[in-house]
Order: sequence, then structure tokens, then C-alpha cells
Amino acid sequence: MAVNRSRRAGAWFAALGVAATLAFGGGDALAAKQQTNRSKQKAAAEAERVALQQKLNALKKDIGQTESAREDAADTLAESEEAISNANRQLRELAAETAETNERITRLSGERERLAATIAGQKQQLARLLREQYVAGNEDRIKLLLSGDNPNRINRDLQLMSYVSQAQAKLIESLRANLAAVENNQAEAQNAKDELEEIAEEERQQKAVLEQQKAKHAALVANLSKKLDTQRKEAGRLERDEQRMGALVDRLNKLIEEQARAAAAEQKRREQLAAQRAAKAKAEAEARALAAAKAKAERERLAREGKPPRRDEPKVAVKPEPKPEPKPETRVAERDEGGARPSDVALAPAAPAGAFASLKGQMAAPVSGKIAAKFGSKRGDGPSWKGVFILAHEGAEVRSVAQGRVVFADWLRGFGNLIIVDHGGQYMSIYGNNQSLLKRAGDIVKGGDVIAAAGNSGGNEESGLYFELRHQGRAFDPAGWVKF
Repeated sequence: MAVNRSRRAGAWFAALGVAATLAFGGGDALAAKQQTNRSKQKAAAEAERVALQQKLNALKKDIGQTESAREDAADTLAESEEAISNANRQLRELAAETAETNERITRLSGERERLAATIAGQKQQLARLLREQYVAGNEDRIKLLLSGDNPNRINRDLQLMSYVSQAQAKLIESLRANLAAVENNQAEAQNAKDELEEIAEEERQQKAVLEQQKAKHAALVANLSKKLDTQRKEAGRLERDEQRMGALVDRLNKLIEEQARAAAAEQKRREQLAAQRAAKAKAEAEARALAAAKAKAERERLAREGKPPRRDEPKVAVKPEPKPEPKPETRVAERDEGGARPSDVALAPAAPAGAFASLKGQMAAPVSGKIAAKFGSKRGDGPSWKGVFILAHEGAEVRSVAQGRVVFADWLRGFGNLIIVDHGGQYMSIYGNNQSLLKRAGDIVKGGDVIAAAGNSGGNEESGLYFELRHQGRAFDPAGWVKF
């Protein structure tokens, strides 16, 4: 009998040893994931941007085809300036990802320490229970019932044994759950470390690209300096630049209106779908309630008549409650069959129609610097300025003046690396001649968010920012709206 107890206790402690191995040695058996979560999310995001970028590229190409074919020295710089912009944006995004991933690793490390402490306590508690059970003899229920002892004592001992068994079962289940949590924690931590390695490798690549493109750009500027200087003074070129900007804004406004209608239609469709689901759920609930009431009435009738209840009485199925409707910001990505695609609503206004106008006179300047050209002043022999030019050192942070959505982020002849933010109500802010564009088309921004870095792209002579405000496609003086 003592041998049997020893064997049973040995089995329990062996199981406990396996649990400890799983808790603290299982991490070595976890294989590194072939593809990190970051890679999957990045691939999905890039796939969503493709269709939108195709629309914007077609729009840009259409604008270029309306012009007479002529060589522009700034066009030679386009490729290197776009590459510099992309590399700087990637480096900024990678730096943000690095900080976020390090925070996640720190959090996971803290969670693992807490789990390890909890598991250690549970192991000690389980070992204590097993020892007490071993010392008490670990009598089983059958032997106790056949012992012929006092029935009251047998009942009391059986209840105590039941309580101990329940406590052991709960403790073991909790231990298993915590062991599984440790494994998940280890897998997530390994994934985060793999992501850090990916980010570090991408940073090295982007830095190499940046240095290469900067050298290429400097050589091109040196070779084209005379031609660029001549073309800067051409009045006809300035007029064509303005026409190009006007055409771009007009086409963007049309595209935004189309996507706003698509977004409204998608919202209406979702509301109708939600109403249909709610009506269906209500009808099903009423049907279940009616079936339950009929079943209850039938039972009461049989009880009154002294008849036994029917064994084949149908049970009322309880269906799970419908999932809540996804939040507005996730509706584009999680669409039902037949709904609008992400690219169909990626430029829809992200701010209420009157939000921008309410900020008149309160908006901060998009970049710190001295105003070199004011709205309406003459540009040599050419047309007057449609915006303002603010002198700023290369790389100075350019911030959005208000909440909105980026509707254009690309290189455009005459304006270099250009970013346009739609603020709703047909208001737009325009930021040109940037060294780098730090946001992409479709991104939602808040007032004060960094969206670009100032520079002299597009063949501009001085480093700074060209800034415009437009309403219904027409440029207006930003002086009464922005505090320069």
C-alpha cells in the first residue's frame, strides 16, 4: 500500500517536473518564424496602396500630357530627389518602428517575469497539496465507502476529498493556462526580436541608398547649374508651373468628390446591412421566446393533467449575439463582399466640412523661417505668387496646419517633392520644394503633425518651403489664416 502511494506521488511529481520543463525550457524548442507579423502587415499595407497610387500616377501623367513637350532641367533631378525623399521617409518610419518594437519587448519581458513568479508560486502550492495528500494516505473513494466506518464520517471525508480534488484541478488548469501564456509570450518576443533584425537591415540599406542618391543629386545639380538658373527666370515656365498646379488641384477635387460619394454609399450600405442583421436577430429572438413560451405552456398543461413531460420536447437553441459593428477606421480594411475597396475611399475627407474654416487666424506656420515671398507679389517678369515662400534650412520639419488627409505626395515639375492635404469643405493646403515627404497619399494627419522636411527640390535655388492655401481650387492669401 505504501509502495502504491509512493508510485502515485512519484507520478504527480514527475508531472510537475514536466510542467516546470515546459515553463522554463520550452523556449528553446520554439522555432523562429519564417515571416514576422511586421512583414505580413507591411505587405498588406503596400498592396492596399498600389491601386491608389495607380490612380494618382494616371492623374499626374494626364497633367503632363496636356503640356507641350519641352525639356526641363529640373526633370533630370526628379529621380534622385524622389529617391532621397523615399529613403528619408523610410528611415523615419523605421526609427519609429524600432522604438515601438523595443517598447513591446520591454513589456513582454515584464509579463514573462510576472508569469514566471506566478508559475513558481503555483508549483509550490501544488507540491504542498500533493505532499499533504501523500502524508494523509491518499485513500481513494471506493476504499472509503467499503471501509464500514461511520456514515457521517465517510460523507465528511468524501466532501473533503472532493474539495481537495477540485482545488487541485483548478490549480492544474491555471498552471496549464500560465504555461501556455509563457509559450505565447516567448513566441511574441522572438517575433519582435526578428522584427528588430529586419528593421536594422532595412535601415542599413536605406542609409546606403540615401548617401548614393545625395551624391548623384549633387553631381547633377553641378552639371545643370547654368541651365537651371536660366530656366528659373523664364516667365513662361512659371506660368506653366501654375497651370500644372491648378490642373492637379482640379483633378484631385474631382477624385475626392468621387471617393466621398463612394464612402457615403459604403456607409449607407453598412448601415442597411447592420439594420438587416438587427432585424433578423430580433426576429430570431422573438421566435425563440415564442417557442419557449409554447413549451412552457405545454409543460404546465401536462402537469395539470398529471401526465409526464414529453421526452422529445424540442429545446430552444440559444444563438450567440452578433458581433459589434467594426469601428469607422477599420471599416475600409474589413469590408463585406460587394463593398468599396480601400483605394475607392482612401482620399475621402477625414475632417468635417466646417472644421478648417473655424481655425481661421489660429493656425501655426507650417515651418519656422523668414518669409521671402508673399502672396500676390510679382515674380520678376512672371505671374504673381499664389502662395508664400518661407526660407528654412534643409531638413527643417514641415507640419500640417490642420487636420486632414494627404491626397497627393509625389514629385511634380516646378514644385519638386510636393504634398497636398485635404481639410474637407474643399479646403487644401499645399507644401512644395521639400527635401523629403514623410507621409503617403491616404494618410490621416492632425494639425501639427510632421509631414515633410524642407529643401530645394524641383530646381529651386534656395532651401525652404513653398506654401499655398486653396478653396474650391482657387488660391487665397494664407496671411489671414496662418500665424507666420
